[in-house]
Amino acid sequence: MSNAEWVDKTGAFVANTYGRFPLAMVRGEGCYLWDADDRRYLDFVSGLAVCNLGHAHPGVTEAIREQAGKLLHVSNLFHIPGQAELAELIVKHSFGKRVFFGNSGAEANEGALKVARKYGAEHGGGRYEILTTENSFHGRTYGALSATGQEKYRQGFFPILPGIRYVPYGDAAAMEAAVTDKTIAILLEPIQGEGGVNVPPDGYLKAVRGICDRHDLLLILDEVQVGNGRTGKLWAYEHEGIEPDMMTLAKGLAGGVPVGALVLNERTADVLVPGTHASTFGGNPLSMAAGLAALRELVKPELLRHVTEMGDYLRMRLREMAGRNPVIREVRGKGLIIGAELAVPCGDVVRAALDKGLILNCARERVLRFLPPLIVTREQIDDALALLEPLLPREVSRG
Repeated sequence: MSNAEWVDKTGAFVANTYGRFPLAMVRGEGCYLWDADDRRYLDFVSGLAVCNLGHAHPGVTEAIREQAGKLLHVSNLFHIPGQAELAELIVKHSFGKRVFFGNSGAEANEGALKVARKYGAEHGGGRYEILTTENSFHGRTYGALSATGQEKYRQGFFPILPGIRYVPYGDAAAMEAAVTDKTIAILLEPIQGEGGVNVPPDGYLKAVRGICDRHDLLLILDEVQVGNGRTGKLWAYEHEGIEPDMMTLAKGLAGGVPVGALVLNERTADVLVPGTHASTFGGNPLSMAAGLAALRELVKPELLRHVTEMGDYLRMRLREMAGRNPVIREVRGKGLIIGAELAVPCGDVVRAALDKGLILNCARERVLRFLPPLIVTREQIDDALALLEPLLPREVSRG
């Protein structure tokens, strides 16, 4: 079937919840995708930071194939060996003590919110309030949506979950001033992805960790987008040498197979007990096999060094472009999550790039977001920017 035929079939039978491009992607390899009309695209979105190892990664593909021939699903009434193996690997390479597995980042954040409230009820004198940040994004389920500090996502779904307040991002003084005798936790992203690739000032995470320590609060870091090697460290919190009490993961953790994880430290590991939380498909054998294969690659120091080098190179090249074209106002990011803020809306640029065979993403209307696979090469970066630069407007309206 052609792209047009798949567009028609989707429109006829699938709920209209996404503003889709009129293309159907049918296969991928490394940093490239092919549509139903067999046109190739250079993918600088990676399924929104999901395909960190690129498309059809041989190790992940073989792990899925092998596991599918053995066992796809068994309920959590039984021990699932892959859960123990993947949890052990996460714990070995993080601050964590235990891991709860779900299916998505939103589900991981829902779990973190529940742990925070239960901890407050049992160990925090009944405190329940959770502070999050403006321009944040934590998911579309009800609790995660309530924690998301962007009103556009909450429109039409009020009233939201009570006991959540939003604080300016990157402002540690504002965060401390927001703490009350009802506050039990702070939830934030080490870098805001959907909010526009907002990188906080150096020392911000360390300052927030200090606030939590002084006020006996739990620190929850949402690393759904920026974890799994995306910033050049396995976890983004490592850049500031701190440790959270909980961390939420998903996206790139299993190379494209749905998985979410809530990582718990010594303080929070025993809050959830049988009967307090569950997920039917969470930690199923297939997703655990994919997760093990993916994470074994992501922890390799040589891959993380490559991410840092390619991220530095991509930011340098974008800043050179900014020197030639004032429409690029700022380039920011860490590793291979990079935003180029434009003086104009970037939707037309994204569409024009797609027509030329380059997949980009627009965040908060004016930020071109670059999320290439972590295996991207210098040559592929050059190819992408050679396609992009002629598409940028040359004049900035003064009106």
